[in-house]
Amino acid sequence: MNATGISRAAALSLALAAAFPSSFAQTPVLKETVVTATRFAEPAQSLPFGVSVVTAEDIQASGAANINEALMRVLGVVGRQDFYGGGEYNLDLRGFGATADNNQVVIVDGLRFSEADLGGTRLAGIPIESVERIEVLRGSGAVLYGEGATGGVIIITTKAGTGKDRRNSASVYAGAGTHRLRDLRAGATVAAGNFSFDVSGQKREGDNHRDNFRSETDAASVTGQWSNDWLRMGARFARDSLDTGLPGGLTTAQYQANPRQTTTPNDKAHIRSERSSVFAEAQLGSWQLAADAGTREKNLTSMNSGFPFDYDIDASNYSLRARNEAGIGGAKNLLVLGTDYANWRREVLGAFGSTASQTSRAWYAKDDVTFAGGTRLSAGLRTERIVKSSSAAPSGLADRLNAWEVGASHPVAAAVTVYGRAGRSFRLANVDEFSFTTPSVALKPQTSRDVELGARWAYTGGKLEARLYRSLLDNEIGFDPNGLGPFGPFGANVNFDPTRRQGVELDASQALTRSVGLRVNASVRQATFRSGPYAGKDVPLVPGKTLSVRADWAPAAGHRVTGGVNWVSSQHPDFNNACTVPAYTTADVRYAYQWQQVELSLGISNLFDKKYYTQAFRCSAGVTASIYPEAGRAVTAAVRVRF
Repeated sequence: MNATGISRAAALSLALAAAFPSSFAQTPVLKETVVTATRFAEPAQSLPFGVSVVTAEDIQASGAANINEALMRVLGVVGRQDFYGGGEYNLDLRGFGATADNNQVVIVDGLRFSEADLGGTRLAGIPIESVERIEVLRGSGAVLYGEGATGGVIIITTKAGTGKDRRNSASVYAGAGTHRLRDLRAGATVAAGNFSFDVSGQKREGDNHRDNFRSETDAASVTGQWSNDWLRMGARFARDSLDTGLPGGLTTAQYQANPRQTTTPNDKAHIRSERSSVFAEAQLGSWQLAADAGTREKNLTSMNSGFPFDYDIDASNYSLRARNEAGIGGAKNLLVLGTDYANWRREVLGAFGSTASQTSRAWYAKDDVTFAGGTRLSAGLRTERIVKSSSAAPSGLADRLNAWEVGASHPVAAAVTVYGRAGRSFRLANVDEFSFTTPSVALKPQTSRDVELGARWAYTGGKLEARLYRSLLDNEIGFDPNGLGPFGPFGANVNFDPTRRQGVELDASQALTRSVGLRVNASVRQATFRSGPYAGKDVPLVPGKTLSVRADWAPAAGHRVTGGVNWVSSQHPDFNNACTVPAYTTADVRYAYQWQQVELSLGISNLFDKKYYTQAFRCSAGVTASIYPEAGRAVTAAVRVRF
């Protein structure tokens, strides 16, 4: 699809939205969306970029067991099964395929959660009952969030992190289901005067859908805080662990014969993480101040085909930011200033061990001016000094990189806003990437020129947003299996020839009646090489189209039925586009009955028992290999009690 085609698709999306029947005028008015993607809370309607939100109510209604499931089911975010299992998926916001995790940033309660290697970000370890909301900032968030935010930012806020109306409450959840699933969750808030205490925990175990794929996960978090009318401060601690078998990938023949089988019956892994942090927020006149400081430990032990692979990670993050709101003539000015510091260190253990580290220091400023007529102009700049090293590489990386962004939004009608923005984002190779390259060839910084146009419409009973975007990347960093590496022409991490990401995204929600709601998320996107030996080819593991449709129905008091259909188009696992991962469609449904403080529910995932897979990364003679099958139909029955 060329730029003209994308523009036509965007126009068609808006036209279809305009065709929503006016008979819905008597349906409820949806609440105004307030987001924290700007690092301070503010209404989303006038923002010059798109943010999608998943609330705690959305998560519960969908039956999602973790953050990954919530984003895939509710927003239709593309996910690929992680090798370590335990409910983990590699999420991909804007078509980066195998490097998606390094081209988007995850923030949990104000602190960066993303790793600085290829080990992935473990979201399934965050107790799902503790989550209040998840925001997905589509496209570059480089000015506010730094390196690796070209594809977007996932911002997770826990119930304790919202800092609002702390009241005594508690809940207990118990679920059981297919593949000997057992899922226990509990959470509570205790408030007394200005003090509050939040605790949440989850223990989940099951055989899962393949041999040697049994997993046991447990997670817990606790937050204590004090607040008054102008100050909030507190401390957090969280831990999680995963024990899992590693069933390995299958060939096409093995997958077709028996997708439950394992090719690595003795492989296993154990992951343990701990996070500690302190935080403070203050309102001093026209200034809002916020500070977060935290440390994180992650330990992995694993056995892979008879070879151990173990490492320890220690990370620390510090964030200080301020927001000032002032009037200038008839205009309102919002100024955000901040600094981030991060230190990350990994020790790979054993005979072939190594030490790797990353340190970054950044300063940023962003200013937004809103005029009397509602027009909003925005500009931001970030400068970041990054130093990376690894004993497994002949040399490290050190550079100072800058990101910038300008944007504008304008209300063309009482409830319709159009917006646009342009900017520059960046990332350096991570410690695993620059440790395995073409000999004597240093990896250059990856940069991207990003442009986005959009429109949002909030009307009685519904909301609609459509976005058109393009990112032109130079020196994109990734693994080329045909590259010349340390061991010959068997692959290396390289700077690719120029690439392009472009597409159209549509988010819509509609209260059809007081008892029926509908939500649609759709995308049409391209991720292609602009020149070089792969010119015109699709970037591997990027589907061109996605569609998610969810419905919510309350047929009678106390009864609720929710369900959805997710479709993901085909994609290629290889650079030559010779192999294909087939398109797949899945459906899920959940019925819940609420009786006083007790909720009884029955959920079914993959309702029609489709045979499909989301992860495959090899191609041999036109045949896809290294396939990781997904589960068939699965049923979960549960009870939740609130106090």
